[in-house]
Amino acid sequence: MEKMGQIEVICGPMFAGKTEELIRRANRLEYAKKKYLVFKPTIDDRYSTTEIVSHSNYRKNSICVKSSSEILGFITDEIKAVIIDEVQFFDENIINVSEWLADKGLRVICGGLDCDFKGNPFKVVAELLARAESVTKLNAICNVCGQPATRTQRIIDGQPAYEDDPIILVGATEAYEPRCRCCHMVLKRDK
Repeated sequence: MEKMGQIEVICGPMFAGKTEELIRRANRLEYAKKKYLVFKPTIDDRYSTTEIVSHSNYRKNSICVKSSSEILGFITDEIKAVIIDEVQFFDENIINVSEWLADKGLRVICGGLDCDFKGNPFKVVAELLARAESVTKLNAICNVCGQPATRTQRIIDGQPAYEDDPIILVGATEAYEPRCRCCHMVLKRDK
């Protein structure tokens, strides 16, 4: 009898190694001769539109989808696992999709930011964390003091972002850096 499905979440700030961990788990699935698929949202086109890519340039082929429901169209009986990168960019239906896949016996491995640049949880990630059988929270290294970083600092024109800036801004080292709780800042606009 095959093991029941489950949801695994890998989360943390930018530059913590979330995508590298997804790729590591994909490599282990290959070693175990388990068929899997990798998905990412079309909004994440920083390094590639056909691969998930870590900041260290590790790569794995992926399927870009606009909405979470598109994932279901790729699932066949041979697929034993689904890997979803940048899960925070998906619509709220990703929760139902993940649950449905796990209920069907698939291993669902989601990676993404747990919090936005203000330090507030992404709703879909928080919900997946609560439903997951397994959670891996990764830290980065604070760019200011070198301590473990749990936050993502947005930088615009050399300064921290403002609290009323839009939540979604896809970028990498040009717009974000890891910070610890003490060094993380969000500016307030003078009124």
